[in-house]
Amino acid sequence: MKKNMGWKELWHGDSVPAGTAKEFQTGDWRSERPVFCAENCIHCYFCWIYCPDSAITLDENKKVSGIDYRYCKGCGICDVECPTKKDKRAITMEAERK
Repeated sequence: MKKNMGWKELWHGDSVPAGTAKEFQTGDWRSERPVFCAENCIHCYFCWIYCPDSAITLDENKKVSGIDYRYCKGCGICDVECPTKKDKRAITMEAERK
């Protein structure tokens, strides 16, 4: 796949070949970022399942280990879907610091 492809060069049918998402690091778009607190995580995988960018990372034991900010757009879905209690949140959103 060509780098820096313009919209006119995208594939027809609104699809791209499998495995090309890693070429599009979209993390610099966000205005808010999720912050992961490992000690509050119950490893329900809701954040991992619902993340549209596959930015939630798992460790070698298949437990949630953090967030890959190269791909995270800061949409906040992980925070909304996280079932942990209000005072012990595993994921919270905060303003992006540049």
